Amino acid sequence: MTVAKAGYAVAHLDEIEEFADASCHYRPIRHHLGITAFGATAWTARAAGDLLINEHDEDDPTEDQELFLVLRGQAVFEVDGDRVDAPAGTLVFAPPRTKRTACAKQEGTVIIAVEGTPGKAYEPRGWELWAPLAPLYEAGQYAEVADRLGAVVAAAPQYPMLFYNLACCESRRGRTSDALEYLRHAIEMSEEFRDSAKDDSDLDPIRGELAFKELISG
Repeated sequence: MTVAKAGYAVAHLDEIEEFADASCHYRPIRHHLGITAFGATAWTARAAGDLLINEHDEDDPTEDQELFLVLRGQAVFEVDGDRVDAPAGTLVFAPPRTKRTACAKQEGTVIIAVEGTPGKAYEPRGWELWAPLAPLYEAGQYAEVADRLGAVVAAAPQYPMLFYNLACCESRRGRTSDALEYLRHAIEMSEEFRDSAKDDSDLDPIRGELAFKELISG
């Protein structure tokens, strides 16, 4: 059980709920502990050969610095084409725009990843809570995603991206008033989403609404 006292928190890694992101599995350390200054995630492998870290490459670059610590087991990293054998205790640092991926050599391997963008304050986006729903959204299961995401934002209302994604779900499923309300909330929390809404095809079903035009005009 997580224990919070006088502004600090204590948790065992294994008690943090595990989620799936594509073919990888992770435990959202940052969200679980309420960290706001940097990203922190545990990536876990159930079997030898499992993918632990999805690759960032030219088509999906990252501006983040990432530090990986192999906490348990053993992993193999590919970093800019170099193979790095990484038993427990190994630290691997990847600068921005570096190709990096990792797979497990042993079942039960765990990698802790800490990340941040040089020169920028960290902005928690709540991707950890969205990732399990993304495949359903891409499959067009908007009603199911909207229902589940609605429960997520009720429990974690601090992430404007989740309200924006919920607006997209409701737009796609034809619930105009709900879509507009969630979009309004996202924009009130972050101006980023006013610009995002201007050319997002997921919002095309509500684009003709006067309220939508007022929202994106500012």
